[in-house]
Amino acid sequence: MGKITIAIDGYSSTGKSTLAKQLAKALGYIYVDTGAMYRAVTLFAMREGVLEDARSLVRLLPKIRLSFVFNPQLGFAEMYLNEENIERAIRTLEVSKHVSKISTIEEVRLKLAEMQRAMGKDKGVVMDGRDIGTVVFPDAELKIFMNASPRARATRRYKELLDRGEKVSFDEVLKNVQERDYIDSNREVAPLKKAQDAIEFDNTDMGLEEQFQRMLSLSLRVINTVEN
Repeated sequence: MGKITIAIDGYSSTGKSTLAKQLAKALGYIYVDTGAMYRAVTLFAMREGVLEDARSLVRLLPKIRLSFVFNPQLGFAEMYLNEENIERAIRTLEVSKHVSKISTIEEVRLKLAEMQRAMGKDKGVVMDGRDIGTVVFPDAELKIFMNASPRARATRRYKELLDRGEKVSFDEVLKNVQERDYIDSNREVAPLKKAQDAIEFDNTDMGLEEQFQRMLSLSLRVINTVEN
């Protein structure tokens, strides 16, 4: 079976990562969570005290080493920053509050986009984020743009945070979702937008299994088309 590049973009908390992991596992592809990479840089900035100092963060970028290490018990790769497993640390609401702002820094985006292209250079990759189909892999054979209502996304995110033991309010999570939408869509560098040839997929009222089966069927059709 031939290999393609699958680019999944969309708003926060639309289930991009969950779908991408499922597709990668079903197809035997590599999964790359680019959102985790931006969260890792955000966590680094928080620890270094440079959240509000973009110039200082840019100077520190050479010190950042990012990698994904497969965890066989979980069935997916976890995010590592300078050899430290930070998978849990980057999923907090505190990191979520700052990640969109860090993502607006041009030098950060250029560095991570370069790393992402290297990870997907041999195809056979499912990559999700905000600019995968528009900037990182504009020639991807399959581009999906995921969407859902802000309230539905906030509900999902709220449940995830509660399950992790975080003390948050639904209104706080909804506000964060809305603020991230605005920042992601209005930044000057690589704003979040649907690629012209992307397939829009609204999963507001859709279960995980239904959306996975639909996207797997679509992916196999595209792979067969490329092979033929």
